[in-house]
Amino acid sequence: MKMKKALALVLSASLIAGVFTGCAKKGGEQGTQPKSNVKIGMVTDQGGLGDKSFNDSAYEGLKRIEKDFGVKPDVLQSKQQENYEPNLTQLGQRDDLTFAIGFLMEGSLKNVAQKMPDKKFAIIDAVVDLPNVMSITFKEEEGSFLMGVIAGKMTKTNKVGFIGGIDMPLIQKFEAGFAAGVKAVNPQAAEGLMNRTTVKYAGSFTDSNKGYELAKALYNDGCDVVYHASGAVGLGLFKAAKEMKKWAIGVDQDQAETAPDFKDVILSSMIKRVDVGTYTASKNLIEGNFKAGHMVLGLKEDGVGYAPTTKNNTPADVIALVDKYAQAIKDGKITVPEKLEDVKNFTAPEVK
Repeated sequence: MKMKKALALVLSASLIAGVFTGCAKKGGEQGTQPKSNVKIGMVTDQGGLGDKSFNDSAYEGLKRIEKDFGVKPDVLQSKQQENYEPNLTQLGQRDDLTFAIGFLMEGSLKNVAQKMPDKKFAIIDAVVDLPNVMSITFKEEEGSFLMGVIAGKMTKTNKVGFIGGIDMPLIQKFEAGFAAGVKAVNPQAAEGLMNRTTVKYAGSFTDSNKGYELAKALYNDGCDVVYHASGAVGLGLFKAAKEMKKWAIGVDQDQAETAPDFKDVILSSMIKRVDVGTYTASKNLIEGNFKAGHMVLGLKEDGVGYAPTTKNNTPADVIALVDKYAQAIKDGKITVPEKLEDVKNFTAPEVK
């Protein structure tokens, strides 16, 4: 246990160093590093590149690596789950570090990494306890809590909704955090979330038509704000919001920028900095500092947050309240629940 805690501290320090280094480079120093001969690969989940969300965010980190170190990312896109293990094997054979993007690849990555102990791997949103694997997870509940504060303050009907991809513990962290945030500022609006009458799951991260159908059902049921954690399914939510003149909240990337056709109906997006994870792990490898283990990124580590474009559709006083709650979470005054059953007993302290 002591070794795990020590390792977590090392990874956190490494992350912070990577984040500040990346920020410093944005001032114009990018591209000044000598080109590295390291090869880095990435296997997408079924959403693929162009999902305007999870996979694209992971790829952004590798594009920054290419700009800073001259390492061109080697990407294979998975069309179905059966592609995961062959794709990971193919990249593992030719690259020094291979990323598995998504929790659905946990079993496949474990199989491949065990067969290639001399190669390094990293996985997003799952934990694979092997000496050659870095596992990168996020405190999605913390970022989702901030989206709940926005939804709870912006709803006029006191009814808000949530659309998830697949109903399982990881996505339930988004749902629980969102419900807790709504409850903190508008308990009445949180009732439908807590009893799940205003919660829908698509059973997919790719079916935007399903997202459209579910969103229309929620809006027709009286919801005027809907948050999603569903990958490309969320594009259907945005379409429905635009048609019905309702509000939507995005996820993973600043979706008012990545899906600009819908920017007028997107209140905010919960930023999940998958790019920070892929950039940091890659940079550590290039600099000879790669360490297996578990990296957890929350608000305090700048791993989650809210989109810069939030100010376009969300009033300044609501954003100011969001910032107060974010600081309270960073300071440890609020512990956001990860599980649905814990939301019912959750009470947020008054923020100042």
